[in-house]
Amino acid sequence: MDKFFVITNDLKDKDFRLTKRIVEYLKERGKTCLVRREVPKPKGASYGYTNPAEVPEDMDCVLVLGGDGTLLRAARDLVKKDIPLLGVNLGTLGYLAEIDEATVPWALDCLISGQYTLERRMMLRGRVYRGEQLLAEDIALNDIVISREGPLRVVRFCNYVNGEFLNSYNADGIIISTPTGSTGYSLSAGGPIISPEASLMLMTPLAPHTLNTRSIIFPAEDSIAVEIGPGRDGRRETGMASFDGDTTCMMETGDRIVIQRSGRDTRIIKISNTSFLETLRKKMS
Repeated sequence: MDKFFVITNDLKDKDFRLTKRIVEYLKERGKTCLVRREVPKPKGASYGYTNPAEVPEDMDCVLVLGGDGTLLRAARDLVKKDIPLLGVNLGTLGYLAEIDEATVPWALDCLISGQYTLERRMMLRGRVYRGEQLLAEDIALNDIVISREGPLRVVRFCNYVNGEFLNSYNADGIIISTPTGSTGYSLSAGGPIISPEASLMLMTPLAPHTLNTRSIIFPAEDSIAVEIGPGRDGRRETGMASFDGDTTCMMETGDRIVIQRSGRDTRIIKISNTSFLETLRKKMS
């Protein structure tokens, strides 16, 4: 690799201390390195934190300094660029960002010499409808969460798979996740851990008011629809759809979100020979 683009979360990399070290390291070796600070989008922009128009098409790699959240945001913003991402974990847990500050020089040497592999991670696309009107759509690398909004009470969710009714129940919400997202919010809600190399969708209820509701795994090619049901006495309920815990769309009774596999994947750079199981053991202690 010769051309690098760096996205920095300056809340994690104070005064760009590590960013400056990376730039100097790469330039000393004759490599091109461009840097952008992660900032919230201006009003009306189509991206979240990183303007894809500022990322040249010929970049070999995007280095993302922060944590898993920073990497998730970069993946969503730059998905159409199809440039592989390497996360540098400056946070706490870090499943996606496999490199830490101490191993940055070694990782850069591996990238320069071509000693790495690429993993493709499937993404989800969700479209929110009110009747036949499309209210919003977005993509997610980890998960799409449909949850209640407002007062602390459960909401009835009606679930369909490929147009066929599956079930309905009262709950705080429903998580539809990718294998990558199975170690995130879904895990904390009692969902299973799935190898990120798999291609499937995982449905996990959030605090369901029933004793027989469990996570369900579906093929990646399926289409899952979740509809906000009526409240008690037929009253109107409100909820929202959240994409990777970032962008949201408000919903109400009768609205539905249709979730399918996205037509684009995220490419993650893997440098170490550490297996997913070994990473799991370390992270979960």
